[in-house]
Amino acid sequence: MTDSPITVLLIHGGGASGWDWHLVAPLLRERGYEVLAPDLPIEDPESGIAEYADFLVGELGDAERVVVVAHSYGGLVAPVLAARRPVEQLILVSAMIPAPGEAPNEWWAATGYDTLGLALPMETEEQVVAAFLHDVPAELASEELARGREQVEDGDIPVPLDAWPEVPTRFLLCRDDRFFPAEFVRTLVRERLGIDPDEIDGSHGVMLSRPRELADRVHRYVTSSRAEPGRS
Repeated sequence: MTDSPITVLLIHGGGASGWDWHLVAPLLRERGYEVLAPDLPIEDPESGIAEYADFLVGELGDAERVVVVAHSYGGLVAPVLAARRPVEQLILVSAMIPAPGEAPNEWWAATGYDTLGLALPMETEEQVVAAFLHDVPAELASEELARGREQVEDGDIPVPLDAWPEVPTRFLLCRDDRFFPAEFVRTLVRERLGIDPDEIDGSHGVMLSRPRELADRVHRYVTSSRAEPGRS
């Protein structure tokens, strides 16, 4: 058994940045983990899911023991990364789950999201906060909006995934998430991963509203032997 430290790689969601994890990362470091929370190259028009995964492979370097935590759109990147280099566990937090050969733009219709009337109005900052960050302290919510980045990838390019990687996978849904409501997520996780999701209170921005609870969950998953292999 290796004594190498565990590196926790935190993958942010669409239009966001590694700053999303700035409250969770130090809590994990206190637990003894090495933590990476890089900014994906989402503003590069030549980059997409495949390039994001390759970028993360480079960021990880020669790290021997890796646990990946992916939020929202980052859920499309995490399994591609796990198919390209060894990781010990995938932890998906209110995340999108890709099917083999499915493009990001196809995900919304393929999962039924488009037909369930789940889309929320997001024309104003107030509406964005109501959809994603309604339980996040006002100053943090404002900072999150200010740090938003334009994501310019071609969403019609299929996610380069033949099958879900043979990696223990956990899914953590947020009970108060208005963007990805709990009942929708429960069904999606069972259909695409064949597992039951775990649950935590909080909005889509749970890493900003409940950072300690989220860090505690990640630590529990890393130290637990109950992780199950997901499948798609």
